[in-house]
Amino acid sequence: MNLPRVYAFQTFFYSTLIQKGYGSVKRFTRRIDVFGYDIWIVPVHLTDHWCMAIVDVRNQRIEYYDSMLGQNRQVFEALSSYISAEMKDKKKKEINTYGWIQDRKQNIPIQQNGSDCGMFACKFAEYASRRAKIDFDQIHMPYFRKRMVWEIFQQRLM
Repeated sequence: MNLPRVYAFQTFFYSTLIQKGYGSVKRFTRRIDVFGYDIWIVPVHLTDHWCMAIVDVRNQRIEYYDSMLGQNRQVFEALSSYISAEMKDKKKKEINTYGWIQDRKQNIPIQQNGSDCGMFACKFAEYASRRAKIDFDQIHMPYFRKRMVWEIFQQRLM
């Protein structure tokens, strides 16, 4: 199985980028060449809701997954700016993200309660990391929660 190389950003990366700008997050990747990865997983925290952004570097795509189907143009602008700034800072090269595809996913599972957004975000990331077709729904969330607890305690994936 030929899986993509995946880099996962810290949970507070996006909110720091939005609130304080590139200068406050450039140190997050000081020892890492994020451009050596195929996919970047970017957790997006919106006050009381978790979403997920996926940057597909190889295919020049930014995807946004919100289990409540919210609009968030800012995520595309912020990540496009980050990509350009990171390339200039770390590689001393220019990159134009103008032609990159910006895809706000709409044909995705929708959460039916006010507490599963984090689990949806994690599953969107996990499926994207395998380039897998999303085939889960709200009904699977209790199982995914139990499975995640088991994986954390066992320190291995099922």
